[in-house]
Amino acid sequence: MPTIFDEGLEKRGANHEPLTPLSFLRRSAEIYPEYVALIYGERSLTYRGLIDRCRAFAGFLDTIGLGRGDTVSVMLPNIPQMVELHFSANTAGRVLHTINTRLDAASIRFQLEHCESKVLVFDSEYALIVKDAIRGMNATPILVEVNDPSANFQSGLVSGSISYERAIDDGLEAAHLRGPEDEWEPIALSYTSGTTGNPKGVVTHHRGAYLNAMANTVAWSMQYHATYLWVLPMFHCNGWCFPWTITLLAGKHVCLRKPDPKEIIRLVNQHEVTHLCAAPVVLSMLADCAREGLTFESRVRILTAGAAPAPRVIEDVERLNAAVTQVYGLTETYSSTVISAWKTEWSSYPPQEQYRLKSRAGVRFPACEDLDVVGDHLVPVPRDGKTVGEVVVRGNTVMRGYLKNPIATSEAFQGGWFHTGDLAIRYPDGYIAICDRSKDMINSGGEKMSSLEIEEVLLDHPAIFEAAVVAAPHVKWGEVPVAFVSLRTDCPSTDEEIIAYCSSRLARYKVPKRIIFGPLERTATGKVQKFRLRELVKEMTF
Repeated sequence: MPTIFDEGLEKRGANHEPLTPLSFLRRSAEIYPEYVALIYGERSLTYRGLIDRCRAFAGFLDTIGLGRGDTVSVMLPNIPQMVELHFSANTAGRVLHTINTRLDAASIRFQLEHCESKVLVFDSEYALIVKDAIRGMNATPILVEVNDPSANFQSGLVSGSISYERAIDDGLEAAHLRGPEDEWEPIALSYTSGTTGNPKGVVTHHRGAYLNAMANTVAWSMQYHATYLWVLPMFHCNGWCFPWTITLLAGKHVCLRKPDPKEIIRLVNQHEVTHLCAAPVVLSMLADCAREGLTFESRVRILTAGAAPAPRVIEDVERLNAAVTQVYGLTETYSSTVISAWKTEWSSYPPQEQYRLKSRAGVRFPACEDLDVVGDHLVPVPRDGKTVGEVVVRGNTVMRGYLKNPIATSEAFQGGWFHTGDLAIRYPDGYIAICDRSKDMINSGGEKMSSLEIEEVLLDHPAIFEAAVVAAPHVKWGEVPVAFVSLRTDCPSTDEEIIAYCSSRLARYKVPKRIIFGPLERTATGKVQKFRLRELVKEMTF
C-alpha cells in the first residue's frame, strides 16, 4: 500500500545513477590526472593516460559493432593492458570475460563458444594455444593481440589478428567510458575450475563489483594512493576486485608478468609497495626468502586466500616485515566474503596464539549482508568450535547466477542462501574456520576427518614445503588418508619419519597411511588439484 513517502519521491536522473566501478576511473582521472596509475618495468602511465586508453578501446568496440550483452574475452598476464580492460571491455553493457592463462586449448574453446565471445584479446605468449583453440569454431571472435616488448614473444602468429595498439588508434574518434543502464547488468564472466565435466560460467554485476571494491578499502583499512603489486592473477575473480579498488584510491598498479618470490621482494622495495595479494603457495615461497635473510624494507600488507595458510607459514612471512590477513571467498561472491578481522587486544597474546587466530577464515566481509554455518534444514550449527556445517551467504555481492545453467543456479540458491559447498566450524566469538570442501572430507570407518587438519600438521614439519591430503580406498575402513608432500631443498626427510611425526600429533585414524613425495600440481590460483591426486590413489591397496 502506498505511503506519503511514495508520492512524488520516485527515482530520477538527478538522484539515482547505476552503481559501477567504471566511475572510479572517471573520478581519479578527473582529480589526479598527473598521478601515476600504472608501473611496468621502466614504463609508467598517468591516470589521464589510463582513462584515454580505456576510452579509446571502448570506442574501438563500438566501431566493430559490439553492444549490450556482447562478451569480450581476455587472455593476458598481469600487464597494464589487463588493468585497462577492466575499465574498457565492460563499457556500454558489454561483459568482460577473463581466461585462465594456464588452460589447454579445448578448455579455452569451450569458454569462447559457451559465452559466444565476440572479441578475444590475447598476449603473444599464448598465440599458439589461441590458434589451436579457435580452430574449428563456428563463429571465431575478432582477435586482438597484445605484444609485450619486454617479453620477447613473436607477434603475428595468429592470422587475422590486429594489434591492441591499432585498436586503440581505431577507437579514438568514438572514445567513451559509458557505464551500464542498470547496475544489475553483468560486468564480468569468470569460469569456475571444474573438476568434473565443464566449468560453470559465473556472472557478476556492476553493483556487486562496486560494493566489493569499496569493501576492500574498509576491510583492509586502505588509504589513498596505495601502491599495489600485482602478484595475484587478474584473471582470477577479476583480481579480487582490486583493479577497481586501487583505481578508486588513485593508487599505483605495479604490474608483474610472472610471480617470482625474489622479484616480488625487489619490486616491493624499489616501488615502496604497500599492499599485495597472494595465494598460500606464494606465501610459502616468500617464507623461504625470509629464511635466506631477505626482507621488505618497509611494512607490506598481504592478503591471502585460496586455502588456509598454516600458522607457521604466516609466522615465516611476517618475518619479512609483512602483515598477513586471510580472506575467504569464491568466484561466486566476487572473491572475498569473509575476512580474518584483527582485534586490538589480540596483539598482546603470545605469538603462536596470534598466528593461530590469523589462520582462521574470520567473519563476514563488510559488503556481505549475511553469513552462517548451517546443518540439515539450514539450521545454524552451535558456535562451539567443533560442529561442522556448510558455509552459506547472501547479499549484493553474490553472483547473478551461472550462465546458461538454470538448474545449477537454482541448486546454488536453495532456501534463500548461496550454498558455497565449503564446510566450516564456528567459534563462540562468531569467527569461522574452514574445515574442507564437502567432497574433500575423509570418512574412515564412520569417523569423518578434515584433510585440512592433517595438512596443517604436515606443514608444521620443518622439512615440508607443501602438502595435500586425500582419501584413498580401503577394504576395511572405506577410506584412509594419504599425503602428498614436497620437501624443502635443504631439508631431507623420509616417509617413516613424517608418519612418526604425525602420529605424535594426530589421532591414530588421522595419520596418513602413505607419504608420496613430489611437487603438487596446482591451479593458476594456487589451489592443489586434489581431484588429480584422488585419481592417483584409486589403485592403491592397503
